[in-house]
Amino acid sequence: MMALVDCNSFYASCEQVFRADLQGKPVVVLSNNDGCIIAANKEAKQIADIPMFQPVFKIKDLLKAHQVTMFSSNYTLYGEMSQRVINVLRNFSPHLEAYSIDESFLDLSGLSHKDLSAYGKEIKEKVLKHTGLPVGVGIASTKVLSKVANKLAKKIPENEGVFVIDSEAKRIEALQKTLIADVWGIGRKHVKRLQNIGIYTANHFTELPLNWVRKNMTVVGERMWRELRGEKMMEVTNHSQPRKAVATAKSFGKKLEKLDIIEEACAYYISEVSEILRKQNSTASYLQVFLNTNYHSDFDKQYHPSITVKLEMPTNNTFVLIKEANKILRKIYKPGFRYKKVGVCLSGLRSENYVQTNLFCQEFSGKQQNLMQMMDDMNAKYGKSTIFSSSLGIRKKEWELIKEERSPRYTTQWKELLKVQG
Repeated sequence: MMALVDCNSFYASCEQVFRADLQGKPVVVLSNNDGCIIAANKEAKQIADIPMFQPVFKIKDLLKAHQVTMFSSNYTLYGEMSQRVINVLRNFSPHLEAYSIDESFLDLSGLSHKDLSAYGKEIKEKVLKHTGLPVGVGIASTKVLSKVANKLAKKIPENEGVFVIDSEAKRIEALQKTLIADVWGIGRKHVKRLQNIGIYTANHFTELPLNWVRKNMTVVGERMWRELRGEKMMEVTNHSQPRKAVATAKSFGKKLEKLDIIEEACAYYISEVSEILRKQNSTASYLQVFLNTNYHSDFDKQYHPSITVKLEMPTNNTFVLIKEANKILRKIYKPGFRYKKVGVCLSGLRSENYVQTNLFCQEFSGKQQNLMQMMDDMNAKYGKSTIFSSSLGIRKKEWELIKEERSPRYTTQWKELLKVQG
């Protein structure tokens, strides 16, 4: 058996943990630059007039009328809270797969002697006690069935956040209650194809002949079909696979025209992705930098250049990558345009243990590696960007995202610790 533990309305719940006054009140979280609603808690979702992914400026009056509290996205806080949840879950199983920022699979093999429903409730209560975050727990024999169980745990109030599929009768009943559109791993095109032939529930899907599924839905569809029938096709994997590429691209808080300001933003993004490389002991062989004007503007001239270069030596050194990124920027930048976004992508990743150097390479000298390690350690201990390249600049960041409603980073920044007044 395995369990899927999924945090309820994760982003909004993280905000409520540190704001006791918001318990039971509608809360939404906004996308980058406070553009759209990307997350909402239960109370906000019950307000039928609030559409997800709608530009906020169009519904500000509506949000105000319903006294909805808005937060700018605070990914530093969400990532740290996610790790707290994972730390609690490790007490319930040595085999854990952090599937996403708010979902984890637990291998419950060897626990057949336990009351799994009671075990699920214990998981739910411990996570709430130690993190303040509400979760749903779905337990079943396969990953896809545990996803189904998790939805029913949250959807049906009588289940109190925990549902176990531990019999054939429960499996069939659960699949009858699950729409085919809600089945994990079945995309919109396949959903439409299945509905066209009268397949509307997960149970209907499992009654299709295997040959039809193989022919029309390839190996992925067959895997889902087998998993829904209780045949384990996917194991809980303890170790995440190293990334094959690392990229980031964020819109500026306002449109930019000056190269030096764009270079600062690019240097910041390079610092982020190179740190990710070092955490997984990887180096990059290729670097891509691109610029975008605003696709949706009828006023601005359009220009979307991009260049990818092969690095002289695979590297994860922040300073080397910033230098190379600036070379590319100076080639693709043209004055006279108002730029909306800069992005970077590192690809051709390989282990830093298998990089072949040469006599003229200072890249992997002990001093360079020690410098990167020291910088990462200091930033981990004292907060992001405690130590940074001067290329990022020390003036006010004109390129930063708009975060007018961002909450403090309570758990990672000393200056933003929660203050309690007696």
